[in-house]
Amino acid sequence: MAKKVLINFTPTGMVPTKEMTQFVPITPDEIIKDTLEAAELGATMIHLHARDKHGVPTYKKEIYERIIVGIREKRPDLILIASCSGRDFPEFEKRSEVLELEGDGKPDMASLTLSSLNFVQQASVNSPEMVQSLAQKMKDYGIKPELEAFDLGMMNYAHYLEKKGIIEGPFYYNLLLGNIAGSQAKLDHVAAMMNHCLDNSVVCLAGLGAEQLRMNTLGLLWADGVRVGLEDNIHFDSERKMLARNSDLVGRIQGLTEKLGLELYTADEVRARLDLGREPMTVIYEGRDTSLGTGLQ
Repeated sequence: MAKKVLINFTPTGMVPTKEMTQFVPITPDEIIKDTLEAAELGATMIHLHARDKHGVPTYKKEIYERIIVGIREKRPDLILIASCSGRDFPEFEKRSEVLELEGDGKPDMASLTLSSLNFVQQASVNSPEMVQSLAQKMKDYGIKPELEAFDLGMMNYAHYLEKKGIIEGPFYYNLLLGNIAGSQAKLDHVAAMMNHCLDNSVVCLAGLGAEQLRMNTLGLLWADGVRVGLEDNIHFDSERKMLARNSDLVGRIQGLTEKLGLELYTADEVRARLDLGREPMTVIYEGRDTSLGTGLQ
């Protein structure tokens, strides 16, 4: 039986702008469109960031709700993940607002960066109190954390949260390689991080910038899959001469799975691995009422 892998699609992020690349989706409709295209290419998990009407990152839950419900109108099977990043808004109340969505707008998962870190021009501050508070609120609201780790210290902190009973398996990790102040896109760095994952974990690899393709390829061969999209890399080629569409990046991964003799997990299969249940939904969105099943048999 062929090994199965998954695609975690990250269409927008907090950094890319229309000035940097015309292809980054900014509005809810653009994000929904790119997500549906990526799903047709095999993406099953969708890591969402929201932008306001000016294209600036926002924590506002009503914008996340529009995106989530809009995707679920067409693809209720997809696993939708809301960002709780604090790079632009550090307050707990803002970072955790999206966790309070209910019904059809409730995310399946939410991102949990496991410690503070520096990017090239900006810090992402995640104090122990913040990380624990976000994790606890996710647990209280029945939302599974998407564990995001950039170095071994973050891997260790996941074990600490598990021992305290704040996070529970099965676990999901994005291991992000290539950040200037974190683990690099090297075999020994990847091996060390993977060796420190909690038991009963699903693990995807992400490479930042020019490292995306190399780490994605390794994720297909060595881990459970990949995180891919314009959030992490806006170029298609390593020379950074060709801007990519999200569909280009996801389509390349789909092609690699075929060449490597792998199969892509369905969203229902990923839900089963991560123990993500969901009741049938009735979507009421912009005047339309559409009853949707889970797709699970």
